[in-house]
Amino acid sequence: MSPAQPSASALVVLGAVWIAYFAVHSVLASLAVKEWVGRRWPSVVPAYRLVFNAVAVLLLAPALGLMYGLHGPWLWAWEGEWALVAGALNALALGGFAWSLRWYDGSEFLGLRQWRRRERSVLDQERFHLSPLHRHVRHPWYALGLVLVWARDMDAARLVSAVLITAYFVVGSRLEERKLIRYHGAAYARYRERVPALLPLPWRTLSRREAEALARQATAEGSGPDGL
Repeated sequence: MSPAQPSASALVVLGAVWIAYFAVHSVLASLAVKEWVGRRWPSVVPAYRLVFNAVAVLLLAPALGLMYGLHGPWLWAWEGEWALVAGALNALALGGFAWSLRWYDGSEFLGLRQWRRRERSVLDQERFHLSPLHRHVRHPWYALGLVLVWARDMDAARLVSAVLITAYFVVGSRLEERKLIRYHGAAYARYRERVPALLPLPWRTLSRREAEALARQATAEGSGPDGL
């Protein structure tokens, strides 16, 4: 017996849960909230990133649970040779995530370094640098995430989720860049002019030499949390 199509009201609830999650995530990630916490409770700042990551993971559970709970008939499915294509795309995206970790400071990203050092600054401490993937898109993890979101079979609940996640990646990348401009100033502005945000374009990429030159310019200009 095939699953029943979820009702329109159930899909609206699913959309509302996703939107609420994105709103909370964006508010907690904003520099304004971090600075407010820093002024009110400076002793909490070293643990902020750790708590933020934990909250982000925990609050994701209701949206994912509701999405899978509303499983209905497939709107489309990757079958035959297309299933191999989808599998290859997912494998490449996951491999891209794993490979890109070489150029990320995992301790900084998780918040462990800030906790160990009892870091009171609300600004990220990493210097401006560009990984190989950053030479082609400004937000490679979002770009890889879009592959994972769309290269799969779709029912109504997954389609609603995919559309909202895509919208959030677009909006969230712009919100994130406000912080990056503050962190890195003119260096990031020049980079943003050269490289697209999410979808790679062959005529808008940086060579390795150009990326290294941008990083050197950023260092020379004092780009970074202690240079602004």
